[in-house]
Amino acid sequence: MGLLVLLLGLVFVSMYVYRYFFITQLPHERVFPCRVLYEDSLYSPFKGQLELHEDVKIYLEENYEQINVPVPQFGGSDPADIIHDFQRGLTAYHDITLDKCYVIELNTTIVMPPRNLWELLVNVKKGTYLPQTYIIQEEMIATEHVSDMEQLGSFIYRLCSGKETYRLKRRSARRRISRREAGNCRRIRHLENTFVVETVICTKS
Repeated sequence: MGLLVLLLGLVFVSMYVYRYFFITQLPHERVFPCRVLYEDSLYSPFKGQLELHEDVKIYLEENYEQINVPVPQFGGSDPADIIHDFQRGLTAYHDITLDKCYVIELNTTIVMPPRNLWELLVNVKKGTYLPQTYIIQEEMIATEHVSDMEQLGSFIYRLCSGKETYRLKRRSARRRISRREAGNCRRIRHLENTFVVETVICTKS
């Protein structure tokens, strides 16, 4: 009997430690304020490195991440809210200035999944890893209007409900070489990998 009581006690102690220690290390939601230095010789050839600021919320259990990009200090980008929903396989961009939403299939070759991004940001915060300073540019064009918002899932629905929402078609994703001056385009710079991504969203003229 004594051995049985001892074993039961160890089980309960293990459950307590797991619940209140290990689970708190992987919270339901974790917010990371990010500050990243990067280079853009084409936009700012004489100012050296620029700063990118954003807030990243990572939801491990729900398998999605939300990025808020405020108004940049030195221009060259537009403020936006971004959701990467790995369950639905969708990305949504909310252009804060225009108050419009754009939805496209999730690009898993660029966007890190929540747990990997969580680990990356933890290391960046600790100072054990510094992101790359170059920019990857992806170009997209707005296509048809989205009328059925519920098909986008609850996370994107909450972000885009009541806003004009359009589908996007991807043009390219490549190492940024030149800055093409195109009309009717918005540029959103954000960190969702080991490098800065510039998402260029254009509308048909």
